[in-house]
Amino acid sequence: MAGSLDTLLDEIRACRICEKGLGFEPRPFVAASPSARLLIIGQAPGSKVHASGIGWDDDSGDRLRGWLGLGKAAFYDTARVAQMPSGFCYPGKAEGGDKPPRPECAPRWHAPLLALLPNVRLTLLVGQYAQKRYLPRRFAPNLTETVRQWREAPNGLFPLPHPAWRSRLWMAKHPWFEAEVLPDLRRRVSEAIA
Repeated sequence: MAGSLDTLLDEIRACRICEKGLGFEPRPFVAASPSARLLIIGQAPGSKVHASGIGWDDDSGDRLRGWLGLGKAAFYDTARVAQMPSGFCYPGKAEGGDKPPRPECAPRWHAPLLALLPNVRLTLLVGQYAQKRYLPRRFAPNLTETVRQWREAPNGLFPLPHPAWRSRLWMAKHPWFEAEVLPDLRRRVSEAIA
């Protein structure tokens, strides 16, 4: 199985299906191994990740690791933690932030990749794009309510807001996230990768 996952990861990293829409050289990001027990499905790599090739290699990653209670060594240990964005390439800048993830990636690559990650016990849905793809259609009306209903998410799925700088403002308005969600998140992450 590892051989076929390695082949698939090479194919994803060589993918160019969004090149015309990007207007610059794609640099798809993915990190996985067959033994991974935690899967992080985010939005799309940011400009720093595009430059470094390392997932969550920015302030958002620092915040996410803090939420999870994981140091960098554990977070980047692909034997335990896999990373699969909704869009594998940096989508470029838009007014007020990055553009949405490219729509070509998830339909092309997610199902084959998920099929080769048989040991995943917990999947984190970070941000609205991952949540819209993997939660039932009428699960909740918006991101805040989706995260508030984390206990009702289908087995093995855990919705989170995106940990961008704006999440500090969101957290200040929703203190239940830090008081209730984060302790449960840390417990479940710890159990998943133990």
